[in-house]
Amino acid sequence: MAEADDTVSKDYRADVPARNEPFFLKGSNHLDWGLKNRLANIFDARSGRTVMLAFDHGYFLGPTSGLERVDLQIVPLIEHADTLMLTRGILRTSIPPTYTGGIVLRASGGPSILKELSDEEIAISIDEAVRLNVAAMAVQVFVGGEHETRSIHNLTRLADLGNRHGIATLGVTAVGKELVRDAKYMRLASRICAELGATYVKTYYVEDGFETVTASCPVPIVIAGGKKLPEAEALQLAHDAVQQGAAGVDMGRNIFQSANPAAMIQAVRKVVHEDFKPREAYELYQTLEKEGAER
Repeated sequence: MAEADDTVSKDYRADVPARNEPFFLKGSNHLDWGLKNRLANIFDARSGRTVMLAFDHGYFLGPTSGLERVDLQIVPLIEHADTLMLTRGILRTSIPPTYTGGIVLRASGGPSILKELSDEEIAISIDEAVRLNVAAMAVQVFVGGEHETRSIHNLTRLADLGNRHGIATLGVTAVGKELVRDAKYMRLASRICAELGATYVKTYYVEDGFETVTASCPVPIVIAGGKKLPEAEALQLAHDAVQQGAAGVDMGRNIFQSANPAAMIQAVRKVVHEDFKPREAYELYQTLEKEGAER
């Protein structure tokens, strides 16, 4: 047995109240420690925002432009991302296990671009998500789509499983060709995802009234980058979204299809985490692009 410690304990600091600081993310105070820790691997605790690098497009598009060789086109970018959104196949085959940022795993799927995309089902097991040490599972939700109920049921099932194992659930609001991309629809879809258990939500930015989308959603919202835009326009999009309440961006095409993806993701980071103006960020992009060309 260890010798008895005969020193008298005295450093109790009875005059200093114990800290009870709220978690930095909207709507997350009630979550368990493990789930909060995983969210802190997605969102930067200093800015409260995230730059998610999305390259899960192959689950329905196959080797689309910019993703023909993930090992050559995406892996050099991951050091600049707070988190990666991808499929388990790409994670296992192409991403170095030394990457320590958050992993957001595409958890729903089924039809390809050749079929009706809203007909998705859960495509992984919770055991698989735990094995891969993911921070969140992403599920597509087709509010107003033909298979709306099934996709919402996918979300609620994943939320139950995620809460049981301390893994976040990302509800991704899909927009079909027949649905209008306006603030009214985004408020509806985002709020439904949050009400039914999503830990955070990915939706689209809209120019008129986006601040009402973020204000009415009780969990963090990140915006989808959407279709490829000129670099200056994509930086303006990111700026407008975070200034109107978004907790970051989930960009894919506007980074990996950029003329200089490494310069672009670094410029996006400045907008999201340091509140750079779009003009400042674009000037940084041009500088980094020029430096890369001169090497």
